[in-house]
Amino acid sequence: MVDQPADNTRCGFVALIGAPNAGKSTLLNTLVGSKVTIVSHKVQTTRALVRGIALEGNAQLIFVDTPGIFAPKRRLDRAMVTSAWSGAQDADVVSVLIDARKGLDDEANAILTGLAAVRQPKILLLNKIDLVEREKLLALTQATNERATFAATFMISALKGDGVGDAKRWLGEKMPPGPWLYPPDQMSDAPLRQLAAEITREKLFERLHQELPYQSTVETESWKDLRNGSVRIEQIIYVERESQRKIVLGKAGATIKAIGADARREIAEIAEKPVHLFLFVKVREGWGNDPERYRGMGLEFPKE
Repeated sequence: MVDQPADNTRCGFVALIGAPNAGKSTLLNTLVGSKVTIVSHKVQTTRALVRGIALEGNAQLIFVDTPGIFAPKRRLDRAMVTSAWSGAQDADVVSVLIDARKGLDDEANAILTGLAAVRQPKILLLNKIDLVEREKLLALTQATNERATFAATFMISALKGDGVGDAKRWLGEKMPPGPWLYPPDQMSDAPLRQLAAEITREKLFERLHQELPYQSTVETESWKDLRNGSVRIEQIIYVERESQRKIVLGKAGATIKAIGADARREIAEIAEKPVHLFLFVKVREGWGNDPERYRGMGLEFPKE
């Protein structure tokens, strides 16, 4: 039995959808108050549905950070976009995040068109408002609301937190009555070993600026709690070619050491215990076409 207030509890799912780099992962971490998903300046970093859990009064909000919606080119791309729209269809409320700097570009327009098939209540979140003039924001708000029906519109800065509290309070009031699904202190439904793998993948994105990160994945091979209160973690970074393995390792292993040091610090902070992290890089040709890898990421394997 999950501990919760005695009466009048609410609980529901909120899908966060938007174009790549619209700020969904940053917003999710701000809403939850803790890091539950990776954030990167590179697009398409979120691959599967990531759930963050937050409380707002007597309501428990379960946020689903979906992969960015974009024009897919590869099998992995198609799986990510399908996952994003399925997340929207399963939610109680759909939050549509638009990058106010980019406005109604091709990606935003494609999302607004796709919303016609989504029956759930929708709210509009105009993000990065601190970077746009007020007049442009008002015009963008009007233009977007003419394209789709939104129950409410919020102007926010996911990075700074401006306006996020207002949106969160509105969502809390709209959740359906019902018991909480998670303990009040739980912030994510992702196992720590999965989050640890995602953190290491984020460090790959930060250190390597080639196309390599899109052709790599990280799996936590073992997680062993030691008697002294620390944890020993072994992770494998899979790439598709030997040349990519050499890039990840770097000269004299410098790159992999830096990635490991960055990841270890962040994993230790989230796990709240000392971490001994060991990274291995292996070549797995064609992992991007392996159904088992998709299942491991929580994605449905596209047939074509």
